[in-house]
Amino acid sequence: MARMTRSVVRLRWVALATIVAVVWSAPLQAGSGAVQAAETWTPARTAAGRPDLQGVWAHNVATPLQRPRELAGRETLSEEELRKIQETAARLFASGSGDAAFGDVDFLTALADLKDFVSPEGATGNYNQFWLVEREFDRRTSLVIDPPNGLVPPVTLEARARFYKIRAVRQRPAQGPEDRLLSERCISAGVPRFEGGNNSYTQIFQASEYVVILMEMIHDARIIPMDGRSHLSENIRQWHGDPRGRWEGDTLVVDTTNYSPQSGFVGSTESLHLVERFTRVSPDTLRYEVTLDDAATWIRPWTAMIPLKRTDDVIFEYACHEGNYSMVGILAGARAEEKAAEEAWK
Repeated sequence: MARMTRSVVRLRWVALATIVAVVWSAPLQAGSGAVQAAETWTPARTAAGRPDLQGVWAHNVATPLQRPRELAGRETLSEEELRKIQETAARLFASGSGDAAFGDVDFLTALADLKDFVSPEGATGNYNQFWLVEREFDRRTSLVIDPPNGLVPPVTLEARARFYKIRAVRQRPAQGPEDRLLSERCISAGVPRFEGGNNSYTQIFQASEYVVILMEMIHDARIIPMDGRSHLSENIRQWHGDPRGRWEGDTLVVDTTNYSPQSGFVGSTESLHLVERFTRVSPDTLRYEVTLDDAATWIRPWTAMIPLKRTDDVIFEYACHEGNYSMVGILAGARAEEKAAEEAWK
């Protein structure tokens, strides 16, 4: 795990949203002064004349990826609803101790609504408040901005069948580390990360012909050419795909293809086409939009937006392999189960 000293509050916003879902007051709109300020602000420039996106950016937003069904049809909360959520969070997690407030429901479960993916025991208690930072609340009810209903589109029948195969592999005793997720093997947590609050910091470096995006989680670094070169041949596949960058006005656009069949980012296939857009909209805010298009997984493309916040914090070392005792335990436990089964048949 990364060595961390940041403040320590984490909650599952989706669950808390139901606390205020019965309060149906009209959403408040930003004042004209705030809108005017955003329209007149211009970002600093690099020596090459491009917007300066460099620095460390934090994703600690508590907004859920998908809109809770209790808030269907509503893009924003009222100020009063937001205040109640903040007060509830402060009350529930004031001590800063105990298990972190999220369950062991993986992203495949959420996408395919496969209830039997979920362990009946619920959360394992493997994370507590110590590892998770203080969350930022805003009035949005989902990170998903397209489709307008705030929901990830349904998965295809092909994807549902694929998810069940993945589940079967996960439920059998692990024959080796290859049976486990890339994140459990400390290879990659995937790009991008929708969950905030847990090593969710990103550092951007800019040069004349390259942009480097370094993620704190499992120290993933993407080196992105900006010189207009074409994508690699289709037979060359990589964990994070093959990114290519370009500027559209003041927005950095990163177009990625050529994913490895083993990447499986949020359940997608190697056909995933990922488009990321980074726009600095204020001195302390980087608007980050990401569109995922994979016809083998979802019935249509979808887009999420995360407002990244500038921070003076540094990127911590994420010493994943050095402290990956869980992998040893998983494999040792599988062998112990096999031995116990053999003894039972004697």
